[in-house]
Amino acid sequence: MRLTIEREYFLKALTNSGHAIAPKNPIPVLSSFKLDLNERGLEVTGSNSEITVRSFVPYSKNGKTIISNAVPGSILIEANILTNLIRGLGGTTINLDIIDNAIANISDGHTSIKLTNCARAEEYSDIDLEPNGIELELPAEDLIELVSQTAYAASTKEQRPVMTAINLRAQDGVLKATTTDSARLARKAINIDSDVRFSTNIPAKSMVDVSKMIEGCDKVQMFVSSNKALFLFDGNVVSARLIPGDYVVSESAIPYAFNYQLQVNSNELLEAMSRISILSMDRESVVKLSMSEENVEVSVKSDRNGSGNEPILTFQYEGEPLSISFNSRFVIEAIRVLKAEDVVICFQAERRPFVVKSPKDESAIELITPMRNY
Repeated sequence: MRLTIEREYFLKALTNSGHAIAPKNPIPVLSSFKLDLNERGLEVTGSNSEITVRSFVPYSKNGKTIISNAVPGSILIEANILTNLIRGLGGTTINLDIIDNAIANISDGHTSIKLTNCARAEEYSDIDLEPNGIELELPAEDLIELVSQTAYAASTKEQRPVMTAINLRAQDGVLKATTTDSARLARKAINIDSDVRFSTNIPAKSMVDVSKMIEGCDKVQMFVSSNKALFLFDGNVVSARLIPGDYVVSESAIPYAFNYQLQVNSNELLEAMSRISILSMDRESVVKLSMSEENVEVSVKSDRNGSGNEPILTFQYEGEPLSISFNSRFVIEAIRVLKAEDVVICFQAERRPFVVKSPKDESAIELITPMRNY
């Protein structure tokens, strides 16, 4: 195997496939990239058993030669070493020459590297990257938004694996993404040009990796089968293992009728909560939001550090006076993912979960469980 490749394209492929390389993998061969140069171009595969990424570099793109001096072949090279080497080289093109399926000579015309711990491609795990199951095509920007407004609320605890997933449910021309860690919930809905029906649980971390890789792409093809979700874009393939089980959230968990409503400038509320919550040094960073038609105030009281309060100047409030306490980090993260100039916070009662949403976009709902008022 031999090729000369544009460093920019090679490094991007390594970086994308590197999303699937685990720092410590119980299967040693999966610490390597599989490089396969064939008639289509260069395929770089990385996997950790839960997610597999196959990045593709064509021979040419838009009339520009990307790969030249090519002799087809396959090889396994230690992923972290190869990525760091290519990242550190200063040349614009990289020469890669594989000798006896064991040695990789790498050069940029100035620096020469010899790697002696390569392995035969036949030793790589047999991974299913065939597109099968229910097919759905999405604008890349829609999928990115779907993930960015929900993934943050997925659980990071492995005790209940299904809660570490994003649940994707398609029906009646709508695709809904839902996550929860039991203290909060995030949901985003987008319209789709398809009448497909499915419900599947994809690890939130895998979906975040996919959303990073498809930035700048136009369309993404998605295939959902019984054991994997497959994403195809710009010649690249990502396969994510599904998490079995019924998702824990029902439609009835999300309220739609409210007795109190606050509309407030996002930045003003974010800055006030960030400043005030400094005093709350406990793990949950509890702050209180006190509201009436005349005044809105954020406050905190800490037995260890003291107390503080800050008024909110730009707001509209409807309802009787209400005070509610919550984890400030949850509300801060919810506001940030909405990316709206103003947010609306809707309440049913002091101890009932409340909703954070954009006044201009009803497709995203961030639900948060309050805490006991101090």
